[in-house]
Amino acid sequence: MTEATDLAARAGDRDPRVGLRAVAALRRLLEQLEVVQVRSARMHGWSWQEIAAELGVSRQAVHKKYGRH
Repeated sequence: MTEATDLAARAGDRDPRVGLRAVAALRRLLEQLEVVQVRSARMHGWSWQEIAAELGVSRQAVHKKYGRH
């Protein structure tokens, strides 16, 4: 089982402490994955608008978050 699937399973745990810790870990993992994919998209010549559309956010939001990376 991968880290993500293990965390997803724990996120549904009946113990709120276990579930909340898993949710927090998933949030950190998703942030890391987003950084990797945004960098990859930029390296492949994607515009901020294209990236924003795929992430479901505004161009301004994605540029503000990643424009300096």
